[in-house]
Amino acid sequence: MAQSYDNWTATDAIDKSLLDNDIHYLNGEITNENIAEAIKFIVSRDLDKKKKILKLYVNSTGGDLYEAFALIDVIKNSKHSISTIGIGAIMSAGFLIFISGEKGMRYIGKNTGIMNHQHTDSWESKMHDLRACMSENINCETRALNIIKDAANISLNEAREKFNSKSDQYFTAKQLVDLNLADKIL
Repeated sequence: MAQSYDNWTATDAIDKSLLDNDIHYLNGEITNENIAEAIKFIVSRDLDKKKKILKLYVNSTGGDLYEAFALIDVIKNSKHSISTIGIGAIMSAGFLIFISGEKGMRYIGKNTGIMNHQHTDSWESKMHDLRACMSENINCETRALNIIKDAANISLNEAREKFNSKSDQYFTAKQLVDLNLADKIL
């Protein structure tokens, strides 16, 4: 039975058109909800036998680091190539997602706001939880630095020296290409 499109909105038609063309738009704060949609998009395409290039547009000022790690694992394990296109803002967890795209297929908008910073979890803990929290912060930082290291083809020590600043690091699109974290400016 054919599906009726009589009750579709313009947004539904746009979303269908994007999906039909293997495009997903990850927008806003990195949360369980929008990461779940991005993961479902990639996993559903992995059911296809024909190898494709999936396009993941990223426009995010950051959010939940663990959710970002989940999406990065799916990106890295997809049978398809994932092209990332950074527009608007790629910051914090959004930055890590963007740089995890297929090397050679990471595109950055000329006017994109780009920011990286130390990737740690909250320090708001009871005193007896501080040691466990510190250990997890170190684990998160190491995972984030390994993502940067792999994306830029540099050593872990170089990633730590260049990208583990105590203050936020802002980049231009050209600087990101020069650092091998993006491949082409749009």
